[in-house]
Amino acid sequence: MELGNDKLVKKAIKGNKKAFEQLIKLYYDRIYRTAYLYVQNEEDALDVVQDATYQAYISIRSLKQPEYFMTWFTKIIIRCAGQILKRRKNVVPLTEETLSKLSVTDQSDHDETMHLLNAIGELKENYRTAIILFYYYDYSIKTISEMMEIPEGTVKTYLSRGKASLRKSYKEEGDKCHG
Repeated sequence: MELGNDKLVKKAIKGNKKAFEQLIKLYYDRIYRTAYLYVQNEEDALDVVQDATYQAYISIRSLKQPEYFMTWFTKIIIRCAGQILKRRKNVVPLTEETLSKLSVTDQSDHDETMHLLNAIGELKENYRTAIILFYYYDYSIKTISEMMEIPEGTVKTYLSRGKASLRKSYKEEGDKCHG
């Protein structure tokens, strides 16, 4: 995180509402993208962003290390997304509206991207969390371990099993196409 952002976080921790709002604006795309990767539809993603922002606002004083603001906030997003998924109890398929918003020039790239997003959405929640944090956000195993509050070895297991599940999904898709 940039030095200037640490100052914003410190102000927000002290109760500065404008500083908190600036942080949300600064990281909104990343916050929304994380929520969307979990719930896979715009309406629920917006609900997650709203819930997570509120949760972060009321608990920001608990953040002890300003440089970990996004790590801390990402944990809140994951928790809020998990609550929405539990309420929904199923994975909502991606809609045509969503598909059209993904800017992919080549149709085969588009199909591949959609298959990957759907496959990630089908993963068990723990595997999905590990995969998203590791591959989409480049968090280290150690950081993911802290965020998910599990041992590093368990994170590695989740990543391994998640990747195996994605490979299996791609193999099945390939078999359908060639069979």
